[in-house]
Amino acid sequence: MVMARRFTFKLEFAPETVDHMEGIDRRLHRDIKKAIDEQLLYTPNQRTRNRKPLQRPFLAGATWELRCGKDNQLRIFYEVDPSEQVVRILAIGVKEGNRLIIGGEEVKP
Repeated sequence: MVMARRFTFKLEFAPETVDHMEGIDRRLHRDIKKAIDEQLLYTPNQRTRNRKPLQRPFLAGATWELRCGKDNQLRIFYEVDPSEQVVRILAIGVKEGNRLIIGGEEVKP
């Protein structure tokens, strides 16, 4: 049996994401890394229950959102360049009720 080869996307992180991660509890960093590795390396532009295209660009031009972590409290905003096989992570935040916190500050969608 021949297995289909899965193409791996290259990950690029916007410099701001370092600040975003500093504003997130360290215990959640593993959940973020795991979600990025499992969800964005192979099929980042395929809609799933927790991964969806945004209706309009958000923060630095992000066109996709990945929800992850316990109770889907974490948000990863990104864009995909299929021709270059690149996923650009543009923002990482935490959803607290109706509030989205990125880099320690509330952001309005």
